[in-house]
Amino acid sequence: MLGGLGWGELIIILVILLLIFGPSRLGDLGSALGKGIKGFRKAMKEPDEIDVTPTKEETQKIEDSKLETATKTAEKKEAK
Repeated sequence: MLGGLGWGELIIILVILLLIFGPSRLGDLGSALGKGIKGFRKAMKEPDEIDVTPTKEETQKIEDSKLETATKTAEKKEAK
């Protein structure tokens, strides 16, 4: 069955879960787990589009970094 677990082991695990959580909370946990799995599968099938367009601030930082790198390179060349 699941990773070498048989029916006997699954029943023992279920009994332990019933003792810990009680029947009402166990049902809630099961439905929450099912919804989580369903949402995960849906997300895997339909990946969202990711907007990778840089913002104005990010573009300015990139340009500033390029300018700074060019300035340092020019200064090193002049020092030689």
